[in-house]
Amino acid sequence: MGIIYQKNKITGITYAYDNKAYWDKEKQQSRSKRTLIGKVDPVTRKIVPTRPYKKKEHQNLVVSGKPGPNPITKIRRSFYGACHLFDQIGKETGVATDLKLCFPDTYKQMLSIVYYLILEENNSLSRFSHWHKLHIHPYGEDIPSQRSSEMFQAIEEEARMLFFKKQGKRRIEKEYWAFDVTSISSYSETLKQVKKGQNKEHDRLPQINLALLFGEESGLPFYYRKLPGNITDVKTIKQLMGEFDVMGYKKVSIILDRGFYSKGNINELYKNHQKFIIGVKLSLKYVKEVLEEERENLRLWSNLQTQFGTYGLCRTIEWDYEQERPYKGDILKGKRRAYLHLFYNPEKAAKDQADMNEHLTSLYNDLMENTRKEYRMKDYNKYFEVTETPKRGRKIKPKEDAMREAARNYGYFALLSNEIKDPFEALSLYRSKDIVEKAFGNLKERLNFRRMEVSSELSLNGKLFVEFVALIYLSYVKKKMQDAGLFEKWTLQGLLDELDLIELFQAPEHGRLLGEVTKKQEDIYRALGVEPPSL
Repeated sequence: MGIIYQKNKITGITYAYDNKAYWDKEKQQSRSKRTLIGKVDPVTRKIVPTRPYKKKEHQNLVVSGKPGPNPITKIRRSFYGACHLFDQIGKETGVATDLKLCFPDTYKQMLSIVYYLILEENNSLSRFSHWHKLHIHPYGEDIPSQRSSEMFQAIEEEARMLFFKKQGKRRIEKEYWAFDVTSISSYSETLKQVKKGQNKEHDRLPQINLALLFGEESGLPFYYRKLPGNITDVKTIKQLMGEFDVMGYKKVSIILDRGFYSKGNINELYKNHQKFIIGVKLSLKYVKEVLEEERENLRLWSNLQTQFGTYGLCRTIEWDYEQERPYKGDILKGKRRAYLHLFYNPEKAAKDQADMNEHLTSLYNDLMENTRKEYRMKDYNKYFEVTETPKRGRKIKPKEDAMREAARNYGYFALLSNEIKDPFEALSLYRSKDIVEKAFGNLKERLNFRRMEVSSELSLNGKLFVEFVALIYLSYVKKKMQDAGLFEKWTLQGLLDELDLIELFQAPEHGRLLGEVTKKQEDIYRALGVEPPSL
């Protein structure tokens, strides 16, 4: 008895065998029996055990069906249609391939949780076990809450950034990227980046901020950043440019809301050679000057675009560029070409007036009832004068000059770009940033992330990433539905429920049988750019 080694001349692999000697009574001579132990590692010279071969009687349990390689060990009837859709989306977008490369040990668990988050709207992960029993999904096994928490904590920053890099390069240079920030409230006292800050919902809870980058044409997200809750939008651009450089995004065009506008940010964009479209306030000195010069011309018929119901024109301006050079201790100054786009929309003018009337009434009521809100303090002072005496009490007088000045700009708005010369091309691209706002709605409402239900930084980072991957799939479906006009007949949930009705029946020794696929379901798959399931 002993171990012998034998090298395969074709592959160059050395195999180790257990050699046992025995006496052959018939041939009256000593013989030996060899049993494969494993391969010899060429570096360490250690024996690496090989997997045992399956016996023939068990091989017929493995049926080569599309849903997966797992052997059929029991009779099972499961819902399959919606998961088939997600399988194909994963291939089309490259998400499944990129996840497998970046997270080889856990990508199937991630995909299963992604499918669950989309199909089980607003349900917590504690319900996964119930969903698993009824559905075919990539992992094929239950993922208890403890296991999902461990998976979230195991998601490393390096792998996450690699995923962003690969997803971004699938669409780089093909489209503008819309960038925006939202807030997510939290009750946690242990998360470091949870800070009190301002948000659009005026939520009093501490929060973190989430920055999201979306493709204007594809309608898909491919990058996000988690920020402390007290960080304002205007402070994020420099960091964004730095991370673009890390991920190798050289030729990028981005769309930014006017909340990101600052002179420093525009200089940073020019410095990094980024093409941009950004909303700008009419109160800025250079915008106000050009608007006064063009106010009458702007509303001429020749500047009307009927498709938008909007008047628009472009003025080429010079941007006063400044760049600090710490290594030289000076500031580099120069001129950069920019395009200021001015617009007037009559419908927006009517809406602006109605909104302002409502706003002024609300401000007045706050002052009358002495219930001032901190985030409105500037507006109280801007539009009203409050005096109070012991005899006459509180007297509130409107500042009509300020109100007239605001009324002059009802319906007007402006954009700034360093690339797009046509005002309506710029407007069309800028409006595409709405997909980011809708994505934030999907993330908070449908994907159940309005409040963070995690207690550690690692869990938060991991859950955010998996929720982000789910957002890619959800955004893909919604974009395809919109392009195919499916929202005229279906809601998103109704469409997914219709596909989810398709069953898959599995039985040992009989393989997999696909349930009936109706003509209506086939039409939905094809409208979404996916072939119906078949075995």
